[in-house]
Amino acid sequence: MSDFPHTPPKMSWTFSNDVNAEIRRAAATGIYDIRGGGSKRRLPHFDDLLFLGASISRYPLEGYREKCATDVWLGTRFAKNPIHLDIPITIAGMSFGALSGPAKEALGRGASAAGTSTTTGDGGMTEEERGHSKSLVYQYLPSRYGMNPDDLRRADAIEVVVGQGAKPGGGGMPLGQKISDRVATMRNLPKGIDQRSACRHPDWTGPDDLEIKILEIREITNWEKPIYIKIGGARPYYDTALAVKAGADVVVLDGMQGGTAATQDVFIENVGMPILACIPLAVKALQDLGMHRKVQLIVSGGIRTGADVAKAMALGADAVAIGTAALIALGDNDPALEAEYNKLGTTAGAYDDWHEGKDPAGITTQDPELSGRFDPVLGGRRLKNYLKVMTLEAQTIARACGKNHLHNLEPEDLCALTIEGAAMAGVPLAGTNWIPGRNGGF
Repeated sequence: MSDFPHTPPKMSWTFSNDVNAEIRRAAATGIYDIRGGGSKRRLPHFDDLLFLGASISRYPLEGYREKCATDVWLGTRFAKNPIHLDIPITIAGMSFGALSGPAKEALGRGASAAGTSTTTGDGGMTEEERGHSKSLVYQYLPSRYGMNPDDLRRADAIEVVVGQGAKPGGGGMPLGQKISDRVATMRNLPKGIDQRSACRHPDWTGPDDLEIKILEIREITNWEKPIYIKIGGARPYYDTALAVKAGADVVVLDGMQGGTAATQDVFIENVGMPILACIPLAVKALQDLGMHRKVQLIVSGGIRTGADVAKAMALGADAVAIGTAALIALGDNDPALEAEYNKLGTTAGAYDDWHEGKDPAGITTQDPELSGRFDPVLGGRRLKNYLKVMTLEAQTIARACGKNHLHNLEPEDLCALTIEGAAMAGVPLAGTNWIPGRNGGF
């Protein structure tokens, strides 16, 4: 026996425990892993940016005496009836099917109380959401699930979905256990059968066809409704430019931190770009076309706090959209339900098997017993409170930078903590005037 202690065994970084476990799972089952949520890897994000508050060279606003406005107009380019929101934080598209009826109602209640809009998601319009949403955006997806002209006219805006941050170039995967009688009827699908949503629209293959589709929707809705185009964060400069040229009123840009109800894990973690890298490219496209602020830009993908909102707007966005954060505000992944999450083989905060329809919070399920646990009135109140706090946080930062409207925040108000964050956001590395890749960078 050696007199010297053995060096502790060291795991490979390439073949980590997580990687090895996935290899074994794939070998045992022969199927790829499906989950919901967004990317779980550490990505450059808004946390890599800091604001440069006012001191001598900048004059701050007094929070109790001077107003900092938060309202936003969406769809001012062509629509007869653009949407005016009190706050620039909207609710992203999350379908009935992915979410329960009471959860959709809660989103409508909370958003309306806070003065903002909700979005239907795939699968059509529910009376719960339409009835409780002051401003409702109707998503027009490649699947065409639940699509009908009457609901297009009942909506306040139309969002044509070309891509999604968690899966640009891919479609969703609703499993049969969530295709209830009501979901099947709304989507014209067989009950209880797994479905794969289409990854592209069946009646167009490029920007020329997109222009035709936008004109068709305008004719159906008498040019009243703003038309949004939603793109995944993959080629944001060209996709934004083409959406504008096709006639969009609003561009919705979703980065890879954005969630999804269900798709392949390999897709979520390996396709697309962080929203931090996407925003400056989309803004550049709008500026090159002379359309910045004329065509509004909504960004989404990992928005959590008022600081995130303010940073997105400083980079050039007009508004943001939240999805995962809204579900958490409603009560999803609550540690109070830890024992029930443990029974599902997971833990609160990590539960992302929304496609299985077993959510003990009653939010991402079609099980009537589980969804019956969820109180939409209380959920709506919680969402309203969360939106209020986010707005106050963003206002606090804007005032500290001397701005009387959130839209007056600008890249000059920011610096970055990391080289990656500086390069992606196009702002200087803290303590320097260096923007990597732009002024003497690599």
